[in-house]
Amino acid sequence: MTSIDRGDFSEIPILDVSSLYGDDEAAIRATAATLRSYLETIGFLYVVGHPIPRADVEAVRDASKRFFALPDEEKLKLKIDKNFRGFLPFAGSTIVTSSVATVSKPNQSESIFFMHEVDENDPRAVAGEPLQGPNQWPDEAQLAGFRATIEHYVEEMSTLARKMVRAIALSLGLPSDNLDRYFEDPTTFLRLLHYPTQPQEEGLFGSAPHTDYGFITLLAQDDVGGLEVKNKAGEWVPAPPIPDSFVMNVGDILARWSNDVFVSTPHRVINRTGRERYSQPFFFDPAMHEMIEALDVCVPAGTEPKYPPVQYGDYLMERIDKNYHYRKKQAAEAAAAKA
Repeated sequence: MTSIDRGDFSEIPILDVSSLYGDDEAAIRATAATLRSYLETIGFLYVVGHPIPRADVEAVRDASKRFFALPDEEKLKLKIDKNFRGFLPFAGSTIVTSSVATVSKPNQSESIFFMHEVDENDPRAVAGEPLQGPNQWPDEAQLAGFRATIEHYVEEMSTLARKMVRAIALSLGLPSDNLDRYFEDPTTFLRLLHYPTQPQEEGLFGSAPHTDYGFITLLAQDDVGGLEVKNKAGEWVPAPPIPDSFVMNVGDILARWSNDVFVSTPHRVINRTGRERYSQPFFFDPAMHEMIEALDVCVPAGTEPKYPPVQYGDYLMERIDKNYHYRKKQAAEAAAAKA
């Protein structure tokens, strides 16, 4: 690949990953090689050929619609907590850490976060470690089957994500299980998002231009559209919905881990369709305690890594604390209490 190749795209490619669920080693390696070419040059692709039923994706979307249809006072009973689990009200985040745009207006969306489940009696939760605690769930009497639907989907998506982790390792010439240890206790987020139709206003976005923080994102879209990816020429390339696909993209920690062999590409959401948009990104990241440093295979001989080692939890918390309004409020209240 040359520097001219990177970012030169006018559409998002499609990759059939069915081989990753089989035992044909040659087919798996061929899929991994194609994956590498997409992650090096674009950082985005559609994943098809997975075994996750459309009905399971749609069940989560239906659950999302039912939740966001609740009165605000009911949703606010699950208001996002210190462990980053729960309901984030409309316009609750502004991406001030964006490296691709100066963002001053909050995202035009509301959302609810479900992370890896941590029991309240788990030693990590008892010790108050960052992002370690139980999820907040709607009342079963209000939204029957909601929790079971979400947990089943997270399990399916985690399996797909682990297949992609192994394909990424193979794509770099590493043993397929080389990165597995970093994901023995992964940091996961399922974010259910609701984007109302937004007004025509300069600098206003459903989701402002940004890159994702973590390892990989696997996004299920509805049929409304609005996701766009920025190419080298500065053009915003649509990533329209494709049935039975997930949009996968490189996050910043994977780009850093690969010493920028893989590219974390800016993207945004604008919803001016006149319809409400629902999406369900699943973020699959290393364990919070893992140290991330450039893989040797990605550092050319005679050179130094571009980035120093970083503990993933520290890296993640810095970005969360800056971008989410409630975190800033909590920090200010804590500082005032100490004064």
